[in-house]
Amino acid sequence: MSKFNLMSYIMPPEDKMFFTLFQDSAEICKKSAALYDEILVNGLTPDRKEAAFKNKKKSKLSFKLTLKQLNKSFITPLEREDIQYIAVQLRKINKRVIKACLNLEVYRLSKYTEEMKEQALTLVKATEQLAIILSKFKKVSDVEDITKANIAMKELESHGDEVHYKAMSDLFSGKYDALTVIKLRDMYKEIENALDACFNVSDAILNVVLKQS
Repeated sequence: MSKFNLMSYIMPPEDKMFFTLFQDSAEICKKSAALYDEILVNGLTPDRKEAAFKNKKKSKLSFKLTLKQLNKSFITPLEREDIQYIAVQLRKINKRVIKACLNLEVYRLSKYTEEMKEQALTLVKATEQLAIILSKFKKVSDVEDITKANIAMKELESHGDEVHYKAMSDLFSGKYDALTVIKLRDMYKEIENALDACFNVSDAILNVVLKQS
């Protein structure tokens, strides 16, 4: 076997499976964020609850496929630690959002605060931005676009921090009973953590692209 054919055999496939799996995971995150926003507007119906469980299963499958591909790949397009970190963070985003969706029923919450709705809108924008970043991830030449997208993501994360601070200030103003405080604090924290994970993925991708450029 010639050297050229040997390298073609051991190098990752042209479609770069990891990038495809990352994009799939990002799309699931985007759908889950949109679902959470829809629930806050129109309520948690049985159909929306079922959609949440489906997204949970899809995210878990995508994560498992990524790790399986990582374990069987002799050569990877990125450092293994970077692949695992990005996969874990994408999984974390979806887990947090789905947990928030289902906790609306667990906590018997029927009225949603303006801060919850603002958080949801910010998360929708963040997951949309994340999908854009991942669509450009294959090409090292897109480093400038990815840098701009990362800055936009940071602005969304900062806005999310502001909304979270406002929510906490309102929560401990004295107008809520103790049980409601616990419930809402957990809801706010789940989405805040999801937003943080969105930025973590974006920042990790930028660092990878900068190393390879």
